[in-house]
Amino acid sequence: MPIIRVEVRPEMLRWARERAGIGVDALARRFPKLEAWERGKVHPTLKQLEGFAKATYTPVGFLFLQKPPVENVPIPDFRTVDNVHVGRPSPNLLDTVYICQQRQEWYRDFARSTGEGPLPFVGSAQSTGDVVATAASIRRMLGFDVEERRRMPTRTEALRRFIEKADALGILVMCSGAVLNNNQRHLDPGEFRGFAMADDLAPLVFINGADTKAAQMFTLAHELAHIWLGQSAVSDAQASWVPDHQVERWCNRVAAEMLVPLDVFRGEYGATGGLQNSELQSEIARLARRFKVSTLVILRRIHDAGWLSQEELRVAYADELERLREVAKTSGGDFYLTPGARASKRFTRALVVSTFEGRTSFTEAFRLLGLKKMATFHDLGRSLGVGG
Repeated sequence: MPIIRVEVRPEMLRWARERAGIGVDALARRFPKLEAWERGKVHPTLKQLEGFAKATYTPVGFLFLQKPPVENVPIPDFRTVDNVHVGRPSPNLLDTVYICQQRQEWYRDFARSTGEGPLPFVGSAQSTGDVVATAASIRRMLGFDVEERRRMPTRTEALRRFIEKADALGILVMCSGAVLNNNQRHLDPGEFRGFAMADDLAPLVFINGADTKAAQMFTLAHELAHIWLGQSAVSDAQASWVPDHQVERWCNRVAAEMLVPLDVFRGEYGATGGLQNSELQSEIARLARRFKVSTLVILRRIHDAGWLSQEELRVAYADELERLREVAKTSGGDFYLTPGARASKRFTRALVVSTFEGRTSFTEAFRLLGLKKMATFHDLGRSLGVGG
């Protein structure tokens, strides 16, 4: 029986591979004729094409197009590098946004069915509003003040409590360093650190779990500011001093004030202004531990308090960023959070309950959680106190 091959444009194969950031060599063992496919010398079979689509995280239908589609993140994209807009989103970012949209839609329907009312804080702020007042409002609503954070033994514990407080308030906080549970698809903090999906019944925040714990604290605070604005967005959420977009500048300022209130900070740092460089390094490390934030946030607050000029901040920030990048090369990210933390405990608990009650199919629940085994699902339910 003759082998039936599928006619597909070579440029579409190259586009799919490059879109996924995968070199020819990485796929050569699985697809030994890939180079010939990309030159148009031979065509793959349908089974081979389906395997190639799966390996490059590409919808197989895309490969039959005449030219590559223009893919945009389906929520406002405020990501910039040096104030230049980031280009094409990766499949990992797109798939993460898509699954979060599906989870949000499911939870919105669930909230309506159980009689949950709109959350009053969503959209309660304006980007022209007072930064200090907004930050204080968020802290007050969360019930998570600076002193409580100070008592946390580690940044990890502080982040866990921060997420719990947001979850209790009604916000679906999802934190993962990979797409669903696929640890072969690592999320890159250099591409994005988080995003917010505003909704008055099911507000959602996603945090890139591959980032450092201190950076995740700032990302969560930044995305909460977006929820208070009632505006969805994907952003880099860095403690940079001059984001290009006005909304991002405001959210960064609110996040910094929420985590490190300037009046408290002045009391901590005020007596040590004018430190030499070696002393400055020691002091920012101490204050970062004190407030459970990154040293970059502390540098920004030193500038905000008037103890570093714009130029001094620029130099110190660049040096510290380089140091943190070197540390990150050896420390790596955290891809091993529990399924409940990856998909939001509030969301996961509701989904498990709905499934055991027969209102949601197990197939749908497994798809939304990225699970494959019934035993894992039951273990997850028991860990959340809702086992069937």
